[in-house]
Amino acid sequence: MKDQNLDLFDPRTAIMDTEYSPTRTREPDFAFAFNDSNFSDRVLKIEILGDLIDGGSESNGCNSLADWARNRKRRREDFRKENDMYHSFAALDITECPEEQIISCNQIDSEDADIENQDESVVAMIEEPNSGDEAANSDDSTWNCDSPRVVKVKTLHISSPILAAKSPFFYKLFSNGMRESEQRQVTLRINASEEAALMELLNFMYSNTLTTNTAPALLDVLMAADKFEVASCMRYCSRLLRNLPMTPESALLYLELPSSVLMAYAVQSLIDAAKQFLAARYKDITKFQEEVMKLPLAGIEAILSSDDLQVASEDAVYDFVLKWTRAHYPLIEERREILSSRLGRCIRFPFMSCRKLRKVLTCNDFEHEFASKLVLEALFFKAEAPHRQRTQAAEESVSTSRRFVERAYKYRPVKVVEFELPRQQCVVYLDLKRDECANLFPSGRVYSQAFHLGGQGFFLSAHCNMDQQSSFHCFGLFLGMQEKGSVTFAVDYEFAARTKPAEEYVSKYKGNYTFTGGKAVGYRNLFAIPWTSFMADDSLYFINGVLHLRAELTIRH
Repeated sequence: MKDQNLDLFDPRTAIMDTEYSPTRTREPDFAFAFNDSNFSDRVLKIEILGDLIDGGSESNGCNSLADWARNRKRRREDFRKENDMYHSFAALDITECPEEQIISCNQIDSEDADIENQDESVVAMIEEPNSGDEAANSDDSTWNCDSPRVVKVKTLHISSPILAAKSPFFYKLFSNGMRESEQRQVTLRINASEEAALMELLNFMYSNTLTTNTAPALLDVLMAADKFEVASCMRYCSRLLRNLPMTPESALLYLELPSSVLMAYAVQSLIDAAKQFLAARYKDITKFQEEVMKLPLAGIEAILSSDDLQVASEDAVYDFVLKWTRAHYPLIEERREILSSRLGRCIRFPFMSCRKLRKVLTCNDFEHEFASKLVLEALFFKAEAPHRQRTQAAEESVSTSRRFVERAYKYRPVKVVEFELPRQQCVVYLDLKRDECANLFPSGRVYSQAFHLGGQGFFLSAHCNMDQQSSFHCFGLFLGMQEKGSVTFAVDYEFAARTKPAEEYVSKYKGNYTFTGGKAVGYRNLFAIPWTSFMADDSLYFINGVLHLRAELTIRH
């Protein structure tokens, strides 16, 4: 039976968002039994400690999430000081303090609590009912620990089956197999800042609803639910928070919430919503560059993990990551650690240009072994056949990493094959998806990444434009040279495209041109058909939704 009960808390069987589960039956409402002795088998004694700075609820006076975050930060600092103070005292002769008084100094059982993820202390004790000689709010102050004093005591009638069914914390408390688990009185010790949230949480465990609806108060309840392992309340708070208007401030706060590893799945929907909000807001990082540069690490990861990031190329993502890490982590050791463990995973190296990949190998910000592995992986991907690349991308799309998934770059990646003999020549392959072409109408254009021939940089550009008689729109392809100035460069070029039914490349246009810096040459109507025919469902030029273009360039002597 014990194993069956524990399955109630198994993350694999938990419903991520119960509101939208079509097969979910309504959970029973035991609100009538809350704090009612007729329906209770135990007494819960809540000893409330005075906070180090103020004893009010942490939500009080928090009119915004900024206030809440500042108070939480202050509380974490106070808790660390309190723990340091306790450990300093514990180093003294401990025999002077009765055992139960040491427990009352906020000592936490390291096997039952994760200190790293715990903002405030919680002590659970099961004890005999008072004999009547002790004062109800006695704080056992016979020793000077300078720890917060018990300022208030609350007593509630509770039903152990109801609490145990909702929380592994209470389940273990009531079923630890020790003699004390059979006693009728349980004592919890909390900080004053947690009082309101704990009362809301206990009420939720009976009624499956909350009375509060403000973001700071919901976050307090969420933290309490995390501490006492009430997954259903965490999901409920997450859903309410998702329904509130989100801001960059709140999204970042959600991403930085401390939560135990066991319960992290319960807030995953809120975390995902926060990531999506930041990714959508800062989709064009060049437009918000000053604002984005000030974001913390969690925000940068959310933005750079998006497939919809609007950047010129992955080279630009790489440059931005270096700029951000150098600004936030001036020490080279810290910077290397962040790049290898966190941000390096957000850069999609297989879609960087070969020229930039060479720079990665010599960049001092990366550990050499880490950089070499990333560049080698990127080059192997580039060398794969297109169908193998698509397979890798499909496999990657269901994982947390997205390094083989292509973004919607302003400058589209190309595959280049270069020849030195018998003539300097390169063959460039550019693939465009159907929706990318559709977005060009009525006067858009898309550019390829730069490629090089004879030391000069070139690019391809696809256009939707009017034909020369201005009677209809059509698809055009152009070749341009990057360098401006007095440089002249004579090139023979040929444009081709895969065509149904043979699906082989068919030459569409040949020409030659002597480039001067910044010039471009091409054909306004590459397929000699109107735009509507080019984009039609039975178009000869889209194979499995992709337009395959090829440009062959040869230097003229």
